[in-house]
Amino acid sequence: MKIGFIGLGIMGRPMALNLKAAGHDLLVPERKSLTPELRAAATVHPDAAAVAAGSEVVITMVPDTPDVAAVLFGPRGVAEGLKKGTLVIDMSSISPTATRDFAARIEAAGCQWLDAPVSGGEVGAKAGSLTIMVGGSAGAFARAKPLFEVMGKNITHVGEAAGAGQVCKVANQIIVALNIQAVAEALTFAKKAGADPAAVRQALMGGFASSRILEVHAERMLNRTFAPGFRIRLHQKDLNLALGSAREMGMALPNTAIAQQMFSAVTAQGGADLDHSALVKAIEALAGLAP
Repeated sequence: MKIGFIGLGIMGRPMALNLKAAGHDLLVPERKSLTPELRAAATVHPDAAAVAAGSEVVITMVPDTPDVAAVLFGPRGVAEGLKKGTLVIDMSSISPTATRDFAARIEAAGCQWLDAPVSGGEVGAKAGSLTIMVGGSAGAFARAKPLFEVMGKNITHVGEAAGAGQVCKVANQIIVALNIQAVAEALTFAKKAGADPAAVRQALMGGFASSRILEVHAERMLNRTFAPGFRIRLHQKDLNLALGSAREMGMALPNTAIAQQMFSAVTAQGGADLDHSALVKAIEALAGLAP
């Protein structure tokens, strides 16, 4: 397929290169940040509208809801270049409510829409092992599935309604945040009590408390390796979506709110661009432990 890919950051770059490696033609908009590898792999067009005009499928992978709106509907955005029948897939993590509006506008132009946010971080993007949560019609999902299978391993069509994928991603981010907080508290408790937190982690890996967070993020906490796989500020954005949606529905997410405050504490100390495992810094500060 001819695939337009817009949003070539930490996640988008390896996702796009995996599609190219699978034999698809890659079209990208001109950006100063394009690496030599991407310039060699893709046809570079002047803007998103030109990318859309040459593509059968357009994928967006940008940080936040306003970014998706700008890429799709801003000047020389995707919508200006769309041909009838083009499939637009937003793989960003954004507002479910805004997603429904975006989908309606794209479909009104005679095109198909899927929201397909991902989980798995930079490691999963590079390995082509992402979890992909998809909302949209069954027909559009069937059309996109071969592409998803290049980028991910756990692919779920969550529902036919636009926004269903984004709802699933918000739920995912609640679980991840609370697990990071739980692991951070457990390791900080062990350290404060005089035990070796590395040995505690190793013991817990063999029991019911074992998890991917304990495996991957606890190691980062112990080694103080907080280079971003997924930045705190982006996780804060996702938890804002969770808390805002909960407020609209009249429900409480008490532990999600606490996790958000822990992220905010790290952000207040200049850590917004650290990996989200750096939440442990806030727990350690509350325990009176030196970083």
